[in-house]
Amino acid sequence: MAGAERPAPRCCVRRATSRSRSGSDSDVATVEELLRAGVELLRAAGSETPRLDAELLLARAVGVDRTVVLAHPEAPVTAGSEASFAAELERRADGEPVAYIRGFKEFFGLALASDPRALIPRPETERLVELAEREVVARLSAAARPVGTAPLRIADVGSGSGTVAIALAVLLRRRKMLSEVEILGTDISREALNLAQENAVGHGVADRVRFMEADLLPPVIATPFAIVLANLPYVRTDALPRLPIAASFEPAIALDGGPQGLSLIHGLMGRLPDALEEGGVALLEIGADQADAIEALAHETLPGWRTEVALDLAGQPRVARLEPPRRAGS
Repeated sequence: MAGAERPAPRCCVRRATSRSRSGSDSDVATVEELLRAGVELLRAAGSETPRLDAELLLARAVGVDRTVVLAHPEAPVTAGSEASFAAELERRADGEPVAYIRGFKEFFGLALASDPRALIPRPETERLVELAEREVVARLSAAARPVGTAPLRIADVGSGSGTVAIALAVLLRRRKMLSEVEILGTDISREALNLAQENAVGHGVADRVRFMEADLLPPVIATPFAIVLANLPYVRTDALPRLPIAASFEPAIALDGGPQGLSLIHGLMGRLPDALEEGGVALLEIGADQADAIEALAHETLPGWRTEVALDLAGQPRVARLEPPRRAGS
């Protein structure tokens, strides 16, 4: 949203709405009037989703769900709510992400706390969680698991706000399988892990999901993992300045994937032979233009491993699945 010309009445939504009341003498703005003014302001500021942004921020200011705002365009809005809406429109017009303004982001139906300590969850990452759930369910359902069987160990590398680990844990809880797994989320940022812990507690999965400050994986892995998940930074360094301005509010360390966007993924690949148990698998989120590069990197770093790339709902390459060869006699 940088460089866009801002409308003159940016500091006051009421001034903008007053122009659209068709001569009404009412001194109380309606939902429809405020939305119209908010959309106009955010569109001029360069928002890619001005209508959605305005709806979410007005719903927050009024204290209701977005669906209520949409269902009652004629409803009056108090002066206090209007002032709150105007202030948050200012922040959004300056480029601040809506998720940081609201303090949370919806992901897989969960409201995850979101602030500048960690990357904002992206909808594309839901594909990684879906595939992870599939892997876990297949393993837990393959054969009877006697009482006392060790839990299935899962690593979530680059956990950030805990998005993948927590969403997966909640899905497994719904299947009554959460007690059979143990999830470890790692991140190099202690601040991000503090946010992840808050999210785990908030969603009632802190007993099965724990977090550790580590550079990719723990330096010593006494018991290998059945599944390694990772949503590591994969944006090329030279592409960072071209990201939407909202990304400038997020931690650069959570976005910068190095010269080719694959530096951290390459580092993780080098750890996988020792990190995965026999029959284990790794699922790595990648950029839509990185499928060929990932396959080439895996061929070089992990000879003999099977590599597949799954598409997301938009038909774009999104998740690389890496599986080691079976050992002789297994």
